[in-house]
Amino acid sequence: MSPAARLRALRPDWLADPKVWRTEVLAGLVVALALIPEAISFSIIAGVDPAIGLFASFTMAVTIAVVGGRRAMISAATGAVALVIAPLNREHGFGYLVAAVVLAGVFQIVLGALGVARLMRFIPRSVMVGFVNSLAILIFMAQVPEMRNVPWAVYPLIAAGLALMVFFPKVTTVVPAPLVSIVVLTVITVGAAIAVPTVGDKGALPSSLPVPGLPDVPFTMDTLTTIAPYAFAMALVGLMESLMTAQLVDDITDTHSNKTRESIGQGIANIVTGFFGGMGGCAMIGQTMINVKVSGARTRVSTFVAGAFLMVLCIVFGPVVSDIPMAALVAVMIMVTFATFDWHSVAPKTLRRMPAGEITVMVVTVACVVATHNLAIGVVVGSVTAMVIFAKRVARLAEVTAVTDPDGTTVVYRVTGELFFASSNDLVGQFDYAGDPDKVVIDLAAAHIWDASSVAALDAIETKYAQRGKTVEITGLNAPSAHLHGKLTGELSGAH
Repeated sequence: MSPAARLRALRPDWLADPKVWRTEVLAGLVVALALIPEAISFSIIAGVDPAIGLFASFTMAVTIAVVGGRRAMISAATGAVALVIAPLNREHGFGYLVAAVVLAGVFQIVLGALGVARLMRFIPRSVMVGFVNSLAILIFMAQVPEMRNVPWAVYPLIAAGLALMVFFPKVTTVVPAPLVSIVVLTVITVGAAIAVPTVGDKGALPSSLPVPGLPDVPFTMDTLTTIAPYAFAMALVGLMESLMTAQLVDDITDTHSNKTRESIGQGIANIVTGFFGGMGGCAMIGQTMINVKVSGARTRVSTFVAGAFLMVLCIVFGPVVSDIPMAALVAVMIMVTFATFDWHSVAPKTLRRMPAGEITVMVVTVACVVATHNLAIGVVVGSVTAMVIFAKRVARLAEVTAVTDPDGTTVVYRVTGELFFASSNDLVGQFDYAGDPDKVVIDLAAAHIWDASSVAALDAIETKYAQRGKTVEITGLNAPSAHLHGKLTGELSGAH
């Protein structure tokens, strides 16, 4: 292959294909427009000036586009992060908030390097489905205030926006339907002088770029102990939302992402954001769905463009952006809600076939998220529920059958299944200590020992037989079980 051919092969898709370039740029523009009211709203939640949220969205998106591990995912200021750091800003001031954002970034880098992303494999599919469905519900609920106590013209505008996004792709997909909807509704409201809430009503847009600087706090141990709990909570919430979003985009695009790189990238993005005076953030699932599922973006270009366009729109086209009716953005987010919700998971046909435990986990996840408005809490509670249900299910699979030799001198107990804390608790009660002959054989060829509780249970069985002058022989252990049993037997007195 010639040097020129090798160079062409190494070029990314967005450079090689003008169609991809157009899709990515237009998708980034749509996301930038959708980011503005969200960032302003989250600034209000955090108790800071709207420009702070917009600066955070700009620096997060631009930075993560370069250092992140999941292409086309949007990171910006988020409500989850705003909720975590709002008390710190309220009690100690903005300088402490910025310092916490920087420290949270450091925590995320450390957690990423330690392999926290590998914990994603322990999140069951039912939790993922609950996470996606609760996210869709939260996105819709966030639009409800924009449809309450508003002029009647808002409702036909929302309906028109939805109709455009449904039918315009049947005409052409060259331009993203959400962008067309936003432009058309803005032209209508401005041209006809229709008085409806606009983006400008949410707050003033910044007129200049952010300037880097150090947090305005005393660099003392007292400051560190004050911000550390908030920073660590922000790091965990941000990583959980980002990794869950990355997994969701993996499934939608049928591609793999580097979760460890994404974890570290989130940390770097938050450090950069903190030094630019932003409020921090993480992956935004709603905007990511606009970018990936609605607009069809697949590369880092859309993420970078979304952040860059955000500042351009605010600084250069601020007056124009301020005139965009909120109804247009509400319509986009409602469309995102329908695109995000896993309708197959709640179809009667699916529910009839799904195990009750799986449905319970999904419902618990959704209920926790909707009740707390915190995706991280829902994922943790859902995962714990799934583990409890799994443990109970597996514990019932452990069986003990007894066979006595014809001569009556030996009894063989065959144990089948997985022995761990849940199943081993019942193991001790399944032996006839008084009625068995003097020699007892416990055959574990069809079982596996997983933890200390199981070894302690076997020790307890041997002790009960020894108290009656009877001997116990344990046979059939596989290599891992034999190693664990040999290491712990006799050392766990009182553990059971």
